[in-house]
This record gives sequence, structure tokens and C-alpha cells, in this order.
Amino acid sequence: MTDAAIAWDTYSRQQPARRPVNARGETTWFNWTQYPDHGPGAELLDLPPGGRVLDLGCGKGGNAAHLATLGMLATGIDISAAQLRSANERWGHLAGLKFHQAEAISFLRDTADSFDAVYSVYGALWFTDPARLLPAIRERLLPGGRLAFSQRPPVEGCYGCQASYIPRGADEDPLVVKRWDYEPDAWENLLAEHGYMDVRATVLEAPPGTRRVGTLIVTARA
Repeated sequence: MTDAAIAWDTYSRQQPARRPVNARGETTWFNWTQYPDHGPGAELLDLPPGGRVLDLGCGKGGNAAHLATLGMLATGIDISAAQLRSANERWGHLAGLKFHQAEAISFLRDTADSFDAVYSVYGALWFTDPARLLPAIRERLLPGGRLAFSQRPPVEGCYGCQASYIPRGADEDPLVVKRWDYEPDAWENLLAEHGYMDVRATVLEAPPGTRRVGTLIVTARA
């Protein structure tokens, strides 16, 4: 098992499962932000009926499951076996949905499939070198296909490759994974440099009445 897989297995054990229903009483839904019942939904992906869609870093699978219930052919990949066990236990019965344990770039290079949309919600787009990942994604997107991802905005002055820490036991050092942080305009320039069009990067404010950070949401087309 790789260090990254160990780190994300550890993270998985610390995260609660998705709620049985959301505030509207729905059993599946799409959530781009770190806050419940906040922000846009699956419309950001602009998928055609029955479209093929890839979730890079699907975690416990809730977003991919929602797309499957909309009639999409949804594939979720994650490096963590623990995350995928949870995903399959809850959502594995859904038609049009499949999960694979894989690292993002390896999967994109090995698959023969092409996709109408590729997305990442606090997933592989945050934790993989974009200089390597963005070209690999573009190779698997159909012409005009949508790339969309979300993550925390960067801390001012802390850009590029940063360290994220995943806590363990009281007597253990935290696990470290790399993440890539950029301001919205830097993401727009980076995506344009890799041949993406219609690039838009914005920070969605946190829900009203809070003093917490917002969510960086980026969309582009191949």
C-alpha cells in the first residue's frame, strides 16, 4: 500500500457518512462545498442525457451516486480502499455506477473511455500536480467536455505545492499529503496554458451568518 493510500484510508475513518437525506428530503444530491445544503448542484457539469462522467477522488461516492440516479454513466475513482468500501456498501446497487481503486493520473492514462465531464470535489484536482493532471484529463474529455472542481481557497501568500496534515493517534505523527493551492486568476491562467477554454474560477462565499472560508469553484471546457 502506498503512503498516499494509507493517508486517505486514515482520513476515511475520521469522516462521517453522508446524511440519509438533505434539507429537501432527497436521498441523493450533488454538493460542491464543505457546507451542507449550500451552493450549486450537478448543473455545473452541463451533462447530456446519459452522459459519461468521471469523479476523481470520489471518496464515499455520494456525488457520483447522485449522477447515476439522474441516468448518467458515472465512474468514481479513489486511491483509498476504505473510502471505496463505504461507497460500494451504500451505492453499489445503483445502475450506471462503478467504482475503481486507482491513482488519478494512472487511471486516466490506462482507460480507453472518454467522458462528457470530469470533476473533483475536494479530491484529486487539489492533491495532484496540475502540470501532470490537467493534460491527462484533457486527453480523456470529449470535445467540448466540461472539467469542474472545488476546493478551499488558498491562504494568502501560500501558493503552489503545500502540505496537508491528516491526524492520527495521540502518540503518532500526522500523515502528510501534498496539495496545490492557487488564486482564482492563477487557476484560470494555468488551465488556459493547458488548452482549456471558457475557464471560470470564483470563490463562493460561505453560507450567510458564518465567518468561515468560502469554496473555490473552477469550470472549463476541453
